[in-house]
Amino acid sequence: MNAAASADLTPFYEPCADEATVFESAWKNRLPLLIKGPTGCGKTRFVAHMAAKLGLPLFTVACHDDLTAADLVGRHLIGDGQTVWCDGPLTRAVRAGGICYLDEVVEARKDTTVVLHPLADDRRLLPIDRTGELLAAPPSFMLVVSYNPGYQNLLKGMKPSTRQRFVSLRFDFPTAEREAAILRRETGCDADLARRLAGIAAALRQLRDHDLEEVASTRLLVYAALLVGDGMDPVLACRSAIVESLTDDPEVAEALMEVVSATFGR
Repeated sequence: MNAAASADLTPFYEPCADEATVFESAWKNRLPLLIKGPTGCGKTRFVAHMAAKLGLPLFTVACHDDLTAADLVGRHLIGDGQTVWCDGPLTRAVRAGGICYLDEVVEARKDTTVVLHPLADDRRLLPIDRTGELLAAPPSFMLVVSYNPGYQNLLKGMKPSTRQRFVSLRFDFPTAEREAAILRRETGCDADLARRLAGIAAALRQLRDHDLEEVASTRLLVYAALLVGDGMDPVLACRSAIVESLTDDPEVAEALMEVVSATFGR
């Protein structure tokens, strides 16, 4: 594949600072990486972008409360009268020498994430107890995890013994100018709409830790821009794609809509 074709397959990501340099250096030095930041700020897109840039297969796991170590490592399955071992995504990533990305890792049970420890230090090993294998990660393998610090509490925080195995990056929402550029690149919307949507997001983010559990993400702005591009009224698009996704409280929703209406002169 030539360089131009490869670039076309690389997911778009607008760099903010030195995050790509940190990621690539961590990969070269066989270090695991932790990315922390709010929902919808580009963590997953960044990992996909870097995997494509480095030419590595990407294995993504959306973590949740019921995720078990077997879901990551693998299990025996019965089919056609036989018992067959089936690798989990973590094992497949190790065997392929790719990137294993655990999204929202703190959602998984702590007894599940302990399986990461021997992979996330200088051993770089994955023991598979049920098959007796001890897989050594090849040089190209990388472990990447992410979480949203805003959701952390005593029950859903990362254990210090796990956190200190990782190089860390902190993500946040982009500046209004950069966010407008992202919207134009992602949706093809005009500069005026991109500027207005970025302004709405900036205003709503001022309410962080006050009336909203979550603030407007770049992802929601992309949704709104796509609806407007399909011919929907901008105010209605913002209500459907942004406001109603942020709150179930009718009074809070109307307060947010005042920001939207003012932005579009209604």
